[in-house]
Amino acid sequence: MTSRLNPYLTFDGNAREAMETYRSIFGGDLRISTFGEFGAPDESIRDKVMHAMLETPQGYTLMASDTAPGMPFTPGNTNTVSISGGAEDNLREFWDKLADGGTVHVPFEKQMWGDEFGQLVDRFGVPWMVNVTAGQ
Repeated sequence: MTSRLNPYLTFDGNAREAMETYRSIFGGDLRISTFGEFGAPDESIRDKVMHAMLETPQGYTLMASDTAPGMPFTPGNTNTVSISGGAEDNLREFWDKLADGGTVHVPFEKQMWGDEFGQLVDRFGVPWMVNVTAGQ
């Protein structure tokens, strides 16, 4: 079995909405398990996401959950999801959809190193970098 490295995002009660949005952007198979499915007795978290996994046609895997009971939700800026590839990989389209309702920090445009690149925080507070390699 090959090991994989993929982002795991934590949300403050809106993991389902975020993951469904990412599925609408990237496509693929989304599986969601709730705390209630695993016997959580507290009604306030029964429908919250314990674990979600999106596997896309591009080979991306994105995992997420809502904050577990008793754990603090502390958003930070030390993690960013990066997507890189060629023009044929639909990355410009992904950029437009991720930017919808988000905050663009670096506009998606040709950069000094020759690639098209942009950086944003989507409407769920997740930072993204998108890079389209020059000549691809």
